[in-house]
Amino acid sequence: MISPAMRTLLLSALLFSTLAAAQNHNSGPTKFNEATIAQLQADMASGKVTSVELTQFYITRILALDQKGPVVNSVIQLNPDALALARNADAMRRRGATGPLLGIPVLLKDNIDTGDKMQTTAGSFALFGTPALQDSTVAANLRRAGAVILGKTNLSEWANFRSFFSTSGWSGRGGLANNPYSLDRNACGSSSGSGAATSANFTAVSLGSETDGSIVCPANVNGVVGLKPTVGLVSRGGVVPISHTQDTVGPHARTVADAATALNFIVSRTSDPRDPATSGVPLGWQACNPTCSPGAPLPGKSRPAFPADYSAFLNPAGLSGVRLGVTRQGIDNAPPQVVAAFDAAIEAISNAGATIIDLDDPTNNFSFSPADGEFLVLLFDFKFDVAKYFGTRFGVPVAGGTLQTAIDFNNANAATEMPYFGQEIFTLAETMNSDPTFCDPRFTSTVLPSTATCMSYNDALVIDHLAGTSLDSALRPTAPAGPPI
Repeated sequence: MISPAMRTLLLSALLFSTLAAAQNHNSGPTKFNEATIAQLQADMASGKVTSVELTQFYITRILALDQKGPVVNSVIQLNPDALALARNADAMRRRGATGPLLGIPVLLKDNIDTGDKMQTTAGSFALFGTPALQDSTVAANLRRAGAVILGKTNLSEWANFRSFFSTSGWSGRGGLANNPYSLDRNACGSSSGSGAATSANFTAVSLGSETDGSIVCPANVNGVVGLKPTVGLVSRGGVVPISHTQDTVGPHARTVADAATALNFIVSRTSDPRDPATSGVPLGWQACNPTCSPGAPLPGKSRPAFPADYSAFLNPAGLSGVRLGVTRQGIDNAPPQVVAAFDAAIEAISNAGATIIDLDDPTNNFSFSPADGEFLVLLFDFKFDVAKYFGTRFGVPVAGGTLQTAIDFNNANAATEMPYFGQEIFTLAETMNSDPTFCDPRFTSTVLPSTATCMSYNDALVIDHLAGTSLDSALRPTAPAGPPI
């Protein structure tokens, strides 16, 4: 049985000599609150502040307000090497180095590997022990850009893919992440800590991950920008998975410009051998005949060249002439204040020059990708993807194991891992047949003739693939949109 005392290691075990005063009161410094990456870079370039001072600012706020005082509980662990990284960034700057992320503190969700002294656990003690042996691809990209990896953020355990009855933002290792605007409200998830920490000015920018709502929902309820990149744009190498079909990594930031800056440095501009999706096309462009694969695109489709700088698209007149579809699914039954805010946003978009297309109007002949196949895809992917990830870890309870290994660990440590909800999704995923053509009678759909009485993994991918539109983009409420995972 894991001792509950292990949870206390998190930040209390980290020694930062200048922080004693911050631990004795419930207020934190505010000097750099709401500062953008560009503003922070300008201050460092002019000598008004160093990366060490900026990093210390965020550490002090975290200890005073995240772990004490109001206890936002968004940060699960600080990087004991953060100040050393900041000193190195300052030294690079003195030698003439520049860059948008040089010396900028960044928090990473606790499912993103870092090959350092920090844990990567997806919020579970099943992955607690020897840290990951190497950086995830995104962490390595951040280091190359000179960013200061400040720490790891709390999350919904296993990215909220363990139980149908989970509490979003809770993990066995980290406890419950709170919403900084109202501590008795949910921070959403699964990238709960990432969204909350950015909102509370505990970091300049943070990285979360999304399978189905886990970046955009925390962005919504914590009042920050969340950007979910297309699958395959950002490598998932070294990220605890749910599904290689849907997982992606993206930023939480205070402005769209900051999100674009972060995206510039985490995209995989060349193929990453740790993630086949970085050399192919996303699901909607795959031929799916007979199976779907990133390397088998539809006729006329190929992996596009990526922009050199996403911030080049920060155009105030960028909506002029754009066709945007809008659905009211999930909004009309919301509180009046939410409906009014949604309507005001659509009106502002229209006033900026966009053409709004009502996707709920049958005459517009639009259909969303049917949801019938998604859960089967996630269950199948998770069973086998998570086992592959366990094969990369050493010195943790599930190292080299399978999903059943994690299930057994949870059962043996139920008081720590399952005090509030169980692992029904884990146990269901474990029952998935390894044959992608196996027609499982537990899953059916009327979308295809072949799926009326059973559905295979390949069938589910094809159903997920069924969507098409001539729109530039589609708009819908971020929440409610079902339980984010």
